[in-house]
Amino acid sequence: MSEILLIYPPVGKPSEAPAGIAKLAGALRSYGVDCTVVDFNLEGSRFLLGEPLEADDTWSRRALRHVDKNLAALSDPPLYQNFDRYKRAVADINRVLEMAGKKTGVGLSLSNYHDAALSPLKSHDLLIAAERPQENIFFPFFSDRLSLLIENHTPSFIGFSLNYLSQALVTFAMIGFCRQRYPELSVVVGGGLVTSWLSRPKGDEPGWRNRFTGLIDHLIAGPGESSLLKLMRPELFDKESKRDQGQALPDYTDFTNSSYLARGRILPYAASSGCYWNRCSFCPEKAEGNFYRQIAPQTVVKELDELVQTTQPGLIHFLDNAMSPALLSALVKQPPGVQWYGFTRIGDDLCDLGFCRKLRRAGCVMLKLGIESGDQQVLQAMQKGISLEQVSMVLNNLQQAGIATYVYLLFGTPTEALPEARRTLDFMVKHCRTVTFLNLAIFNLPLYSPESEKLEVRDFYAGDLSLYGDFIHPRGWQRKEVRRFLDREFKRHPAIASIIKHDPPTFTSNHAPFFGSWRDLDD
Repeated sequence: MSEILLIYPPVGKPSEAPAGIAKLAGALRSYGVDCTVVDFNLEGSRFLLGEPLEADDTWSRRALRHVDKNLAALSDPPLYQNFDRYKRAVADINRVLEMAGKKTGVGLSLSNYHDAALSPLKSHDLLIAAERPQENIFFPFFSDRLSLLIENHTPSFIGFSLNYLSQALVTFAMIGFCRQRYPELSVVVGGGLVTSWLSRPKGDEPGWRNRFTGLIDHLIAGPGESSLLKLMRPELFDKESKRDQGQALPDYTDFTNSSYLARGRILPYAASSGCYWNRCSFCPEKAEGNFYRQIAPQTVVKELDELVQTTQPGLIHFLDNAMSPALLSALVKQPPGVQWYGFTRIGDDLCDLGFCRKLRRAGCVMLKLGIESGDQQVLQAMQKGISLEQVSMVLNNLQQAGIATYVYLLFGTPTEALPEARRTLDFMVKHCRTVTFLNLAIFNLPLYSPESEKLEVRDFYAGDLSLYGDFIHPRGWQRKEVRRFLDREFKRHPAIASIIKHDPPTFTSNHAPFFGSWRDLDD
């Protein structure tokens, strides 16, 4: 018997265990709350990949014939020694999922779920998904699996970790099924997407904070450990309680035997939430009022030591929006014993070549860097707090230290037009030998950022739950022109094209550390 059943829903990259519900499980169990934790994302994808399908072309027949072989290969190191074979395996698996999705009008892959009829940005459509769960492509899977889990464990609560738009319609279909079949269950929903919904200004609309009253009993924003404990163990929150609720080691035991699609086991770990810089213009974290919370670096080191011993990972994935200099220094002094990667900021610490070499010796194999632009005025307008001189120095230092770089660029911000974008192109070409992977994005305006009040905003993603919008660009450089520049000029430059073609398809940065320097692939 379990008090709560925690579900991680489809669809997201099935390369590592879901860190959010592992953290919840650790906190709940530390207070004696019995919980059952299941990754439906991994299970659901594997279920669909095993369903009988008919193929009418050579590629589809090959993909169907080799689906089991490709799934096994993606969990086996040898595949990652041949990038072309790796790309073919991923493409073939996605081909099978695409074929499965067509049966119900869904665009489906290992990382995405798109329903042509229903939008996850509209509360009305989410309610329709809940009313008609049997129409969801995952229904044959989750109806049997949920029934088995609920009847075997008889929980009083069922919780869903909803983090991405690609999970929303499936999550609501599962909630609707539970409401119809098990109306006595109390439904709790949290996660990153729910946090963003609840962070929006309430306005004058009654009941805005829960548009799904009657369907969902509790919506939880932010880290959910304390909120769930308060719901399930209210006695812990009396005036005499001194213990810090929710501070417990993540529990990954439920995922020990799960076959994730990655070269060895990945341990996802968050040492903080929010961003310690928290000054960038148009930052969603700042717009949503997500305060920076960190675990003390020495505590992080101790927790990682225990988690590495119990989970035996081959790679640690730091989930922080930006790993702090204090955390990086702590890892240098007390390395976790396995390779690791994460997102960090350009800063003085990385301008020190000696420090970068210490990071590499401490196990750092890749750093993700939000450089955004190669134009200094654009960086200043975005309040990035970095200079191009620093960027250049850091990229060179990381290359010399043997640390791969996954660089993020952002085009179409309000102060950028074609001349500035071309300066970004020039900067990247100049530093192409120091950039291992590239992520190119077109700017989406966070609707509730303070800076949006100065712009003429217009509908972009239609829906009452939309978090982003389009705007009239002050310099006339609209999305269509931005996209044309990227497709016809930026991506076609030989130096840039050479980088982009080596980005792991579908899994992108989640698999990039497995390939080290992509230039080795050409030898």
